[in-house]
Amino acid sequence: MKALVKAEPAKGLVLTDVPRPEPGPADVLIKVTHAAICGTDLHIYNWDEWAQETMTPPVVVGHEFVGVVEAVGAQVDDIEPGTRVAGEGHIVCGHCRNCRAGDGHLCRATVGVGIQRDGGFAEYVVIPARNAYPIPDSVPDRIAAILDPLGNAVHTALSFDLVGEDVLITGAGPIGQMACAVSRHAGARHIVVTDVEQSRLATAKQMGATRAVVAGAGAIRDAMEDLGMTEGFDIALEMSGSPHAVSDILQHANHGAKVALLGLFAHPAEIDLNQAILKGLTIKGIYGREMFDTWYKAVAMLNSGLTIDPVISHHFPLDQFEAAFEALLAGEANKVILDIA
Repeated sequence: MKALVKAEPAKGLVLTDVPRPEPGPADVLIKVTHAAICGTDLHIYNWDEWAQETMTPPVVVGHEFVGVVEAVGAQVDDIEPGTRVAGEGHIVCGHCRNCRAGDGHLCRATVGVGIQRDGGFAEYVVIPARNAYPIPDSVPDRIAAILDPLGNAVHTALSFDLVGEDVLITGAGPIGQMACAVSRHAGARHIVVTDVEQSRLATAKQMGATRAVVAGAGAIRDAMEDLGMTEGFDIALEMSGSPHAVSDILQHANHGAKVALLGLFAHPAEIDLNQAILKGLTIKGIYGREMFDTWYKAVAMLNSGLTIDPVISHHFPLDQFEAAFEALLAGEANKVILDIA
């Protein structure tokens, strides 16, 4: 089968033929129809420091995908061939304290699909049956392909009560954009989003941001004054991985505010935590999705009017993957779908 592979420890990926995987007793074999490129895939493509420390080639990459179950293992009795599914990309042990307590997203032994094991930028992928999430007919393939990053936005935004609250989102990449839509759908009052790219900010406005401003000195304060905000933000969602953004959050958060951190930092961040202490802030780290409550809530919101179509800017066939990655790296694309089947 055709698959996009990180074949060696160097920049780039290779589209090549690899053996079709076979499902184990508790697995499902999925014929992939659509997949989406994530920021993680860009790290892998560039073979940066994070990728070098996290994965060992060769690996079939890709963890955002949708497809149809083609075969199931002998122990699988709750998913039938022909079922359209998306894949939860974090495979957890199921036996540790957190897994047994229902907090699998905190499993210390998590294995990443498309990172530590073969993923979905291929004609077929195998994952445990428990990681396959059936998709209702109401959710089209292009949206089902990005349920994974939507889940990140849902997990982050819904960590705290948003109804009537003023929300600051730092970072307007696809997940930050979707967090705008989720916050608006969940009843936030004002949503201010910051980024350094105007095109991303424009999409954030489409997704429900009240104000979308270029990050910089005074930008957030100006937006607050324009909106008549006399206190700081009640909720802050950090999506950029920028120490400057965290400093902005600490500076502009209201006393007693709640902060969710999703963006990963390329280097250790130096920030003034005295502000968090003196303001009595609650800070929560976010990694992935709560399995599987986040998936349920994401689909439920899509079925009740949540719209995330504006985040998708391009479609490419799998054999044009180089053009897809270059468009993303050049800032010409926002969220790219690879059409595989």
